[in-house]
Amino acid sequence: MQKALISALLVLVASTSLAHAQSQSAKPPAIEAFGKGVQIYTCKASNDGYAWSLKAPDASLHDAKGNVIGKHFAGPSWQASDGSVVVGEPLNVSPSPNAGAIAWIVLQAKSHSGNGEMTNVQYIVRTRTEGGVAPASGCDAGHAGNEVRVPYSAVYLFFRS
Repeated sequence: MQKALISALLVLVASTSLAHAQSQSAKPPAIEAFGKGVQIYTCKASNDGYAWSLKAPDASLHDAKGNVIGKHFAGPSWQASDGSVVVGEPLNVSPSPNAGAIAWIVLQAKSHSGNGEMTNVQYIVRTRTEGGVAPASGCDAGHAGNEVRVPYSAVYLFFRS
């Protein structure tokens, strides 16, 4: 519960900063994208036997009109259609309020490449998740190395400096 509160407060502070910055700048200080794709899990040996382990996301990013504006993949990385990339590092993870949905997360940029939309992104927030949770079964010695692709969707907010 405390982590969820911290995440909610971070989003509130960021959105307040966003409103202030929008009044000060012609270029919006944030990008909102709707991610839709899969979370890829691999069956691996673990301390307790075998478990599904997150390999990578594979999702497209869409604007409010449904236009593809980028993609999300291993890193975790987000690439805009202009080729610019931001790689994130988790700061805070909170369980989703929706059962069967991957966690909400706040990430800080740890690296950038290219010149474009993602160049100045400093924070990424994943929220409003649906689906994407690893299967509860099907991973054992006979399935080691197998992959599953679990559909998910989320809203991503990219806050620029």
